[in-house]
Amino acid sequence: MTTDNTQSHEIPDEYIDIEEYSKAGKEPPKGKKYLIKVDKALFKVDEECMTGRQILETAGKKPVERFQLNMKLRGGEVKKINYDEKICFSHPGIERFMTIPLDQTEG
Repeated sequence: MTTDNTQSHEIPDEYIDIEEYSKAGKEPPKGKKYLIKVDKALFKVDEECMTGRQILETAGKKPVERFQLNMKLRGGEVKKINYDEKICFSHPGIERFMTIPLDQTEG
């Protein structure tokens, strides 16, 4: 019986790191699995496109209504993502995602 531990601590080639592609000015290939960064954590996703709600759920931000999702683009632009807005990771320029807790206790 043989076990292959060579990739146990590496990210398999089939996952495309969208932040690396963006910083290199390259367009991520379509129809792949993607590595996305939400806040400081990396997540493997098997879909090319996800909604803001799905990204928040993947990052464990529940209930999602208590968080705002922002997307950081190449060049420093930050765009707010709505819960039902669809983001395709094959789109060039996406670096990472950031969450902001919506504090409902103020006021």
